[in-house]
Amino acid sequence: MLKKIVAIGPESTGKSTLCKQLAAHYQCSWVPEYARAYLEENGTDYTYDDLIIIATKQLSIEDQMTSEAVARNDQYLFIDTDMYVMKVWSEFVFNKCDNRILTQVAKRHYDLYLLCDVDLPWQQDALREYPDIEKRKVLFEYYRDAMINQPVPWTIIQGTDEQRLANAVKSIRKLF
Repeated sequence: MLKKIVAIGPESTGKSTLCKQLAAHYQCSWVPEYARAYLEENGTDYTYDDLIIIATKQLSIEDQMTSEAVARNDQYLFIDTDMYVMKVWSEFVFNKCDNRILTQVAKRHYDLYLLCDVDLPWQQDALREYPDIEKRKVLFEYYRDAMINQPVPWTIIQGTDEQRLANAVKSIRKLF
């Protein structure tokens, strides 16, 4: 049975890199973060309403890739970003979150969360918003609070890219 594992955390914490590495390690697929493609196409001056568009497309891509992974009988599907990320992003930037995102937070099923810490050096790119370590720590605490208050197993992933991969693999082996 397919196990869905989500990488979450603030921007520039290695979520995409970790998902790519895990997919290569386990020879399976991973779901990229749609927000990056959306912002590249539409610019970084996004609104509250844009977040529901991003969330809806993220879920559509995840559902499509889940179906494909099931058809291939893959053991794992690694997901870069879920609705907790959309929830935190929405609340942090706009002080509110659309009920459609909150409904999906409650409705979706995952098997493990990998919460990426802010201990990696900041990697600047045109789409990232919060290079300040203090804001990144605050965002990390939003994610940690979300993880504490939900039932799915989770672990904090820290260290270099190589250490993160090793820690994630260890957590996956331990759980599954």
